[in-house]
Amino acid sequence: MFTNQARFWVLISFIMVSGFVQGMLLPLLAIILEQSGVSSSVNGLHATGLYIGILVASPFMEKPLQKFGYKPLILFGGAMVFSALTLFPLWQNIWFWFVLRFIIGIGDHMLSFATQTWLTSTTTQKNRGRTIAIYGLFFSLGFSIGPLMSQLVSIHEHIPFITAALLCFVVWLMVWFVRNDYVTEDGTSVTVQLAVTSTLGRFIKTTKIAWIALLAPFTYGILEALLHSTFPIYGLRIGHGIERISLIIPTFSVATLLTQVPLGALSDRVGRDRVLPAVTGLGAIIFLLSAQFDGYFFGLTITFAIAGMLLGSLFSMGVSYMADLLPRALLPAGNIMCGITFSIGSMIGPYLGGLFINYFPKLSFFYIIVVVLFIITFLFAIKKQHALIKEKNI
Repeated sequence: MFTNQARFWVLISFIMVSGFVQGMLLPLLAIILEQSGVSSSVNGLHATGLYIGILVASPFMEKPLQKFGYKPLILFGGAMVFSALTLFPLWQNIWFWFVLRFIIGIGDHMLSFATQTWLTSTTTQKNRGRTIAIYGLFFSLGFSIGPLMSQLVSIHEHIPFITAALLCFVVWLMVWFVRNDYVTEDGTSVTVQLAVTSTLGRFIKTTKIAWIALLAPFTYGILEALLHSTFPIYGLRIGHGIERISLIIPTFSVATLLTQVPLGALSDRVGRDRVLPAVTGLGAIIFLLSAQFDGYFFGLTITFAIAGMLLGSLFSMGVSYMADLLPRALLPAGNIMCGITFSIGSMIGPYLGGLFINYFPKLSFFYIIVVVLFIITFLFAIKKQHALIKEKNI
């Protein structure tokens, strides 16, 4: 059996592969379906399969985790992911692939939920921040590398699926050598019981109090899905090759790694209610510039990188903002709601982008991102103004 230190890196490796699979599938399937003549709206709707799987699986994660422990959930979820990946080359059918995406969503959420809970529950409070930072870093690295697999389509479109399945299988085998552990009784486990009335009530109360904070992960979900699943469709239509598209997309995720900590520290000092409208407003301006340079590889690469540095922290900053607003008793519900709103945004984004391309084929795809970001900036600013007025009245 592996030591605790070795177990940590096995789990981190699986999370990196998880990010790799997600980062690969969004642009890869969008490109293949686009080349097969699938409409952009249907293509965007197809991308929601993974996130529907995540939402469907969420209410049923806690009880199996408590009964069987972390290891069986990770093994079962990992088996679902690499099995579905191996099935993609067997039959290129849009509905068959949608089902496979759905299965990957369930399996990926299962292993991610168990892995994240295992890491947080076995790490001391002193080191927890560093541990989760490493967790997020490796997921982002995997997510950044994934789109590069789209270049292998020019050799054979089955190669990316087979490569991802093999990577997943290798890490899955390593998990067998990790000793199983169980959820502790001290409340460190993450509870997801959407069917329980009291929990549903806490979710409603959480939304009423922290709705403004939940807009950040919701917006990040829309943005990430648009860039990874809809931009490849638009990029192909305006003349960018698969190689260029697969190089442009990762610049957003890679640039995100540079500013996560600085922006978080800045929001600690000046307030998240000030930083959030600033980054979304500047992000809207950057994507407005992207619309002017969408035919140029270097122009898009630069604007994607700047946008990543500004907007890549939306999810983590939204979680921090949520924690600022909620009482301690509602923090578990708040964390779950951040994940749910991110998934909803990820489902809305591709379909919204596909409709935009269909109905406004002569307009730049980036205008839809600009509109979304300006709306969110307006809501952040209005909420901030109301808070200032309330503070003065007090």
